Amino acid sequence: MFARRKKQEKQSEFWVVGSRLPRATPSRFYELVERTLQEMEFADKVWALCRPAYAAEAKGGRPGIDPVVYLKMLMVGFFEDLPSERAIASRCAAALSVRGFLGYDLCEATPDHSSLSVIRDRLGVEIYQGIFELILAALRAHGLLKGRHLGIDSSVLEANASLRSLTKRNTEESYWDYVRRLAAEAGVDPQDQNAVRRFDKQRPGRKTSNQEWVNPHEPEARIGKTKDGATDMIYKPEHVVDLESGAIVAAEVRPGDAADSAELPARMVEAGVTLERVMPGVAVAKLVQSVTGDKGYFALAEIGELQALGIRTVVSDPQAAQRRRDKLGKAERAVLSRAQRAVGSESGKQLLRRRGQHIERSFEHLLDEGGLRQATLRGRENLSKRHKVGAACYNLSQLLRRVHGIGTPRQWLAAKKSQLEVLCACLWALLRALPGRKLHSRESTQLSRLSA
Repeated sequence: MFARRKKQEKQSEFWVVGSRLPRATPSRFYELVERTLQEMEFADKVWALCRPAYAAEAKGGRPGIDPVVYLKMLMVGFFEDLPSERAIASRCAAALSVRGFLGYDLCEATPDHSSLSVIRDRLGVEIYQGIFELILAALRAHGLLKGRHLGIDSSVLEANASLRSLTKRNTEESYWDYVRRLAAEAGVDPQDQNAVRRFDKQRPGRKTSNQEWVNPHEPEARIGKTKDGATDMIYKPEHVVDLESGAIVAAEVRPGDAADSAELPARMVEAGVTLERVMPGVAVAKLVQSVTGDKGYFALAEIGELQALGIRTVVSDPQAAQRRRDKLGKAERAVLSRAQRAVGSESGKQLLRRRGQHIERSFEHLLDEGGLRQATLRGRENLSKRHKVGAACYNLSQLLRRVHGIGTPRQWLAAKKSQLEVLCACLWALLRALPGRKLHSRESTQLSRLSA
């Protein structure tokens, strides 16, 4: 026989003195972040950028959320590897240290995840670009941005969409309805699921192309290979990085089937325009002197356009062995020769090594350690906004590392652990140095645990 659970009496209201509540104080790492933001006058500049997106006077309803708070919440998502806006809102509501960083006490409600979506839609792409350039300008003020040698590369971002929801563009059939129809035409029982799957694996011409199939819930996502080699719906985030400092100069999310070399000169010119705005005192001729990329960025026409702009191209030709130079014109042969000399030179090899070092690090921090490898948003514009803020946070971590020696919460914890290990080692040495002092087994065990 089960015992019945007694009904709990409803608790009556009670009052707690506000001064006795726990204080929402930021951790040491977020104190350093807040100090850095104040030194660069981040809040005032963000308010100036976002003013056109807000009404001049309140017209009733719930008051708007400070855009600085919104950006700080996204910073928390980057620093603590939170993939979604729901996770960010939950963390900000639960952690006292984060509340202190945002400026909320224990009695105030932090913004909900739905509010983050509203603010994201309200702020245009140009505002996100302006916020990104604010951090770049701070890097420039500390000597962390040169703008002479740029590297470019792309990675893979898994879209918030499934292959199971694909529909045929012409007939709007779902994938398995299409396969069942083909199976029935081939004499296979369309109701036998196992037989239909075997038929799908063996049928000739089996191919899922972006020209024929689309996900109706995420039409901008494309079918492609993920980082693990599986086929899924993807986007391609792309970074342009300063190879002398590691700072991200440009970041955007491109379609998953877009060729790396397509419109490459236009993207590099756009990166140069960004550098001109951030570095107004530097001559234009000293900016974007070279661009370094992998073989996927080599296209003869695009490389020729970049060289015509006076930009040195350090990009290997993937078809160097098979290309027939005798069938090319004089101008095209000159483009190939300049590109080959740049790749084979010592300076070119050094730039290629830096490209692998700095760009791969930026993707690791943003996608794998910053919670952006798997998309929780839909639409390329929304993903580009979130990714641009992530790139700004990555640049901010570079600035924190230069100014305070700590760029991430994990690095701060590692520094605290190393300090504790040094303290334990000093204590161990002092105890052993005492004359006639022998450590008991319990003391030795406790010191060993502390040092471990």
